Amino acid sequence: MFGTAGAVIFAALAAGVFLNGNDSGTRAHAQYMAEPVVTQENGRNVRSFELVAKEADWPLSADKTVRVWAYNGVVPGSQIRAKVGDVIRVTLKNELTEPTSIHWHGYPVPNGMDGIPGITQNAVRPGETFTYEFEATVPGTYWYHSHQDSANQVDRGLYGTLVVEEKEEQGVQRDYTLVLDEWNTAALQGGGTDHGGMNHGQPDPGRADMSSMSHGNMNHGSMSVPHVDHGHMGMAGGNGGTKSHGTHGNGAAAQGKPGTGMAPGAMHDRMMREMYTIFTVNGKSGAAIEPLEVAKGERVRLRFVNAGFQSHVIHLHGQEYAIVSTDGQTIQNPPTVKDRPFTIAPGERYDVEFVAHADSDWVIESHDESDAARQMVIPVKVKGGKDNSQAAADTVKAEPVDIAGYGQAGGGAFDLSMTYDVEYRMELGETMGRDGMEPLFTINGRTYPDIKPLQVKQGDKVKVTLVNKGSSDHPMHLHGHFFQVLSRNGTPLSGAPLMKDTLNVKPGESYVVAFAADNPGEWMFHCHDLHHAAAGMVSTVHYEGSPKFVEDSTVGNNPH
Repeated sequence: MFGTAGAVIFAALAAGVFLNGNDSGTRAHAQYMAEPVVTQENGRNVRSFELVAKEADWPLSADKTVRVWAYNGVVPGSQIRAKVGDVIRVTLKNELTEPTSIHWHGYPVPNGMDGIPGITQNAVRPGETFTYEFEATVPGTYWYHSHQDSANQVDRGLYGTLVVEEKEEQGVQRDYTLVLDEWNTAALQGGGTDHGGMNHGQPDPGRADMSSMSHGNMNHGSMSVPHVDHGHMGMAGGNGGTKSHGTHGNGAAAQGKPGTGMAPGAMHDRMMREMYTIFTVNGKSGAAIEPLEVAKGERVRLRFVNAGFQSHVIHLHGQEYAIVSTDGQTIQNPPTVKDRPFTIAPGERYDVEFVAHADSDWVIESHDESDAARQMVIPVKVKGGKDNSQAAADTVKAEPVDIAGYGQAGGGAFDLSMTYDVEYRMELGETMGRDGMEPLFTINGRTYPDIKPLQVKQGDKVKVTLVNKGSSDHPMHLHGHFFQVLSRNGTPLSGAPLMKDTLNVKPGESYVVAFAADNPGEWMFHCHDLHHAAAGMVSTVHYEGSPKFVEDSTVGNNPH
């Protein structure tokens, strides 16, 4: 089908590498690249892409093929790549049977381009299109995903990566993007974990049907895992609106299901870990994960993106590296570390760089406390080096890098001594729903949409205190802005100024963060464990004077 040259190109595309060639400029990527149509408009490059949301069969491994929802039929979806100063224009075509959207996670797009159904746009109906357009103003690693019934649709595969490069090359010879995710084995076995009323038929005997694993409304349909309800949100047929849960928590880790002795969040998380037992890198698990190729002396950049709902502890065995950015934001003078893993929470991105020095092959692996972590091992092949592919990884269990104390201190736009125009406290909690079976996740004791918005004016300096009073991790994600992390548990950060759009707040932790209100509109601020968001942990930031979007109630917008 491809011919000899085509087969070579296809192999490079499937292998996951982006080569910065100094001689020819030829580039390939291990993820599938979205090929743009490049035009000149008003003196600027406009890169136009098409993303088609559709069903597809996707092999996670040699013996596990699943029915997914995917952009352009691949998981992750085609990577969008541009340079600072380009205009990015993406047309979403919906070939699914449900409405959908695209959110540009971490990118400070104009509010109307944020892709939040019912808040910034109507979801795109089946058979329709919507065009997103924004300027590439900030370099770094980002990602895109559906924000319509997102616990459902992202889980089925509707996500991809966005990389914005500096105008000039940064001296990296190889550039890999590695997207981490988890999959539900009950669905893979055809068990029918319908969490949202969206199981429209029986799976084919020879494959698992991911349409049987919705997450937003688990009280509809048959369930192979009892008493797991992420929202009970009153949504008809998995589409419905944004009705209140009707339950207000007390902001604390309330007692869970009677007889379990577990808090609701801990009980929920344990069930999720038991269900999600296939771990993937770029949509592949175990032996199907494509090796990374390096040559001794090359500078290599790895862009890690966590598209799942679990944190992962990543270890580059025997290789010195530096964390050069997190959530697309550069870290000031990052030190080199060796045999120290780093932890990446849901929604976060970590870019690491190293100069390859090993003479033989090595691995990157996950140190998660899960049997599935053994499937998340990335082989690194050294050109001309010793084939060490069968060697077991060492068992170093060093403490992960503490990003709050990493890099050179000094600078930053905000500090704790400043006077702020707006101060806001978000207590993250949990409680049980009315039926005593499903957990709800709360902000200040309430669930979306009954949570009072954070009101700001353009130009305000805003300080937010995040306090986790529950029993689950909460990776909190702010749309449309970056925030600076100022303190953890009352202690100022000791490392480089830490700019983030997603911050994991563990049980018992508190953080103070600050941001500039410089992007008018209405923006979500929510937990990026999307199961928690579906079960209520969603708030909004509203700019004074910004018009409220008037939604079409017939579309079935579901923004979480």
